[in-house]
This record gives sequence, C-alpha cells and structure tokens, in this order.
Amino acid sequence: MAISLLCLFFLTGNICRSPIAEAVFRKMATDAGVVDKWVIDSGATTDWNTGSSPDARGLACLRTHGIETKHRARQVTKEDFMSFDYILCMDESNLSDLKKKANSVKNSKAKIELLGSYDPEKQLIIKDPYYGHEEDFENVYEQCVRCCKVFLENNS
Repeated sequence: MAISLLCLFFLTGNICRSPIAEAVFRKMATDAGVVDKWVIDSGATTDWNTGSSPDARGLACLRTHGIETKHRARQVTKEDFMSFDYILCMDESNLSDLKKKANSVKNSKAKIELLGSYDPEKQLIIKDPYYGHEEDFENVYEQCVRCCKVFLENNS
C-alpha cells in the first residue's frame, strides 16, 4: 500500500495565496505522476470566506498558466492537525495562529511550516496580494512554483 502524504496550505481567508499554492502543488504532483500519493487541500485560519471561490485575479493568474481549480474556502479544523502531515502557511501571522491552534489539539501530528522556507530565492514570506494588482498575484504564483517544486522534491 502506498503511503499518502498530506499537505494543507493555509492563510487567513483562503481566497488568494493558499488556493494558488494548492493548485500549483496539485498540478506539479499530477505532472510528476505522484498525485495519487498525496492529499492536497487548503484552508483558512478564519471563517470569513467559507464557501467562497478564490479571488478572480488569482483564478485569472492560474488560468494564464494553464491551471484550473474548483476550490472553495474553508476553515481549519482540529482534524486537520491530526490527519495532515504538513501544514504550510504563507506568513508569520498564519504560522503563529496555526501553532496556537495545534497546541490545543491532542494528537496533533502536522508539521507546521512557512511555505517560503522552501524558496530557493530565500523569500520567506509570501506576501498577500489582495490589496494589490494582477502582478502581485503573478509574484505569488511564481514564488509558489519555486517553493512547491522544492517541497515536492524533498518529499518524493
């Protein structure tokens, strides 16, 4: 039986950075022929956008790169900390929030890290593009590509 690795991408609202990271990682795992070995998802530390589609600018950016997603925003659950091997977040605020939540969960096994810690260009924080422009979403996409490539290589 194949071992499944579970990866969950997180940010505050789950409509910008994390759905991009999720879609990028899913495409990379699919292209590498290993998607069946992964459970890939994304979520939020808050319930602000639960059920919402990703930001239209993020969806347009993904489409430009030939990636589609049907993601709907959701909030982190206690079960996520018990079932996912990795929870990768975008900035230090998310990291702090997730570690606090993980500490309240018995049997939490998830390794909580910044996705940017895998960036070969050493850009640790993936900046929120929400109040920015299309090029900010492209920057998030490019950083997610770099980080997800290294993360996948390190865990294949």
